[in-house]
Amino acid sequence: MASSALPLPISPPSTTPSTVSTANNNPSHSSTTIICSPPPNPTLRTPSIRSRLSRICQQGQPHVARQLFDTISQPKTVLWNTIIIGYICNNMPHEALLFYSLMKSCSSLTKCDSYTYSSVLKACALSRNFRTGKAVHCHFIRGLTYPSRIVYNALLNFYATCMSSMDNKEMGGYIEGFDYVKHDLVCKVFNMMRKRDVVAWNTMILWYVKTERYLEAVKLFRNMMKTGIKQSAVSFVNIFPAISGLEDYNNAEVLYGMLLKSGDECVDNFFVVSSAISMFAELGCLDFARKIFDNCSLRNIEIWNTMIGGYLQNNVPVEGIKLFIQAMELGTVFDDVTFLSALIAVSQLQQLHLAEQLHAYVIKNERKLPLMVANAILVMYSRCGSIHTSFEIFDKMPVRDVISWNTMVSAFVQNGLDDEGLLLVYEMQKQGFLVDSVTVTAILSAASNLRNQEIGKQTHAYLLRHGIKFQGMDSYIIDMYAKSGLIRYSQILFEKSNSSNRDQATWNAMIAGLAQNGLIEEAIVVFRKMLQQNVVPNAVTLASVLPACSLMGNIDLGKQLHGFSVRNLLDSSVFVGTALVDMYSKSGALKLAENMFSKIPEKNSVTYTTMILAYGQHGLGEQALTLFSSMQVSGIQPDAITFVAVLSACGYAGLVDEGLHIFYSMEREFNIQPSTEHYCCVADMLGKVGRVYEAYEFVEQLGEMGNSLEIWGSLLASCRLHEKSYLGEVVAKRLLQMDTENSTTGYHVLLSNIYAGEGNWESVDRVRKEMKEKDMRKTVGCSWIEVAGCVNYFTSKDQEHPQSDKLYELLGLHK
Repeated sequence: MASSALPLPISPPSTTPSTVSTANNNPSHSSTTIICSPPPNPTLRTPSIRSRLSRICQQGQPHVARQLFDTISQPKTVLWNTIIIGYICNNMPHEALLFYSLMKSCSSLTKCDSYTYSSVLKACALSRNFRTGKAVHCHFIRGLTYPSRIVYNALLNFYATCMSSMDNKEMGGYIEGFDYVKHDLVCKVFNMMRKRDVVAWNTMILWYVKTERYLEAVKLFRNMMKTGIKQSAVSFVNIFPAISGLEDYNNAEVLYGMLLKSGDECVDNFFVVSSAISMFAELGCLDFARKIFDNCSLRNIEIWNTMIGGYLQNNVPVEGIKLFIQAMELGTVFDDVTFLSALIAVSQLQQLHLAEQLHAYVIKNERKLPLMVANAILVMYSRCGSIHTSFEIFDKMPVRDVISWNTMVSAFVQNGLDDEGLLLVYEMQKQGFLVDSVTVTAILSAASNLRNQEIGKQTHAYLLRHGIKFQGMDSYIIDMYAKSGLIRYSQILFEKSNSSNRDQATWNAMIAGLAQNGLIEEAIVVFRKMLQQNVVPNAVTLASVLPACSLMGNIDLGKQLHGFSVRNLLDSSVFVGTALVDMYSKSGALKLAENMFSKIPEKNSVTYTTMILAYGQHGLGEQALTLFSSMQVSGIQPDAITFVAVLSACGYAGLVDEGLHIFYSMEREFNIQPSTEHYCCVADMLGKVGRVYEAYEFVEQLGEMGNSLEIWGSLLASCRLHEKSYLGEVVAKRLLQMDTENSTTGYHVLLSNIYAGEGNWESVDRVRKEMKEKDMRKTVGCSWIEVAGCVNYFTSKDQEHPQSDKLYELLGLHK
């Protein structure tokens, strides 16, 4: 600790107190002006003038008090202190520091005392002026033989405020990895204090909480109790976040019991009650939090907001809305935070009618809609699927900030309107708003969805040119290139990054990108490198790797990953569990898939859909239908993909009547509009059991909705299966008329096979000649099988396998 005096790092005025006056009380402006002051009045006594100065400052006119002060000849220290405190109380800390500088320049006439230093240190804390605070620290070391507790308390508060401020440029704020134990000035000041009151203990506890040293905060709270210091309301408010940060439910109950015994001063304090509710909500103990809320006889708006926020934090928006309605019925006056919480709750519920009602209520009760609330309304409508309403509100907003633009851009992208989102980014830049990390993330998502390679490249180049870096950026770019078909760009970016700096998300993006582009073996290699780098895989990693195992036909690797998930407690994740069910079913191990499905604690629609699809692929249509019924009984609503799985299962098992009943119930009972996939399933289902003409009539009556290569292609396959050559020719002609860009090689081959089955070789030659003229080539068939831990690959007419001669000989024997 320095003991020599330092000059103040602010320029003191060169004039005397009798010639300078602050022009106004605006905290953002500091100007001085020469005034014609009346001659000094020797009849004024210090106590009366101090009272008068204090009263003027309390009325919000510190500049008037300063003018009166300037008329006093040789003012005493107490009057200087009154003006300093007046500036601070009116949120003018910089003016307080300038006045202190003037006081120091008149040190021959007056002397600073403990109240001076404590007040000035408070001004330094308010303005986050670390350099000036350190200078004041040196001043009182020289000026005070025995600094009082109020000075040390102010010094503690100053260091704690400045060192934990993210905006303090000199200190750099609280940063991860900074050694606070070694350079902790707050602790050093606290340890120097001979006598500590509850204010000092509270400040120190709060400092530990701000720097996320929760265990030290709890230990200090216990030491405070051992020394006999009675806890104040602030003590509980400060320690509650430490308990929730440690996730210590037992001590939370003990601490709350201690609070109840501390007297009405703490129990009835609004801040204490709000902090207690927040603590239990963060611990996930909503019942306990609600009990505290219900037992509170008087509630201010902060208590209502905390309880509603607790429900939202724990993903219980229904209860949050119910509490909002209860507050409304009681005539509670809401603030912006209340409306914001209600809007977030409706966003989570995704109920449009509720969104419209809440929007109307907000407009009715808010004279001028705050920008923060307006942005939340945009999010609410977009989450409820009413993107057009969201844009209408955005378009009519008189004032927009970058959050408004980002919210609307993200809303477009998340609702599949990627082109509109990109156009809005262009308009955003024209309006003079800078692109930030949120905007870039939305642009990359749009480029990925559109498979637009140029936009992705341009965005990446923009980031490089402007030196923009943000957390997770590499993973977003890798994912974008992979989804745009530029997987090699993803690999180059991945390899150029420092392996020690790659986070979990970057590894996951690379593994998923390789798997999605069919580079299964390379995905497995990257996964193994991830383990070698001691990066712990999470649920997302395994959910990306497991599908690769089934594609490779490597069930042993899948079992190893299953074991890994069990050892690392990841098997309970619905994402990992669903991926395991999918992997086992596609590898032919249906019993293992069923066993895994039964062990998933909380199943969602994707989990049920995966298992239904597995039953269907194994020809177990009855089991698929039973599971479909069980899904509805458990309260999980099927979605459009679930119906594709169920209809496919009915098609595999020949359960046509059951399948048709489910198809027609989609719109009638579940309000789901059938899509091309559903129509294709019905056509395939009818065709497989020989009801080919009925399938043709079904497709014909669809009109424009039935103009799909997939639907008519399925019908052509049925014609081939049941040797309906005439109808097959009609269907084939329809397919060739629809195709404009894509190759129809498969359909030509099907039609050729239909003719061959009837011995119509002339038509076969005609179709094959047409394929040759159009340079159509049939995709070579490929399959693989795992034997003794080794995966064997085969293609049509394969001669490269080392045992191909023996295999063909064996196949020849079985012909």
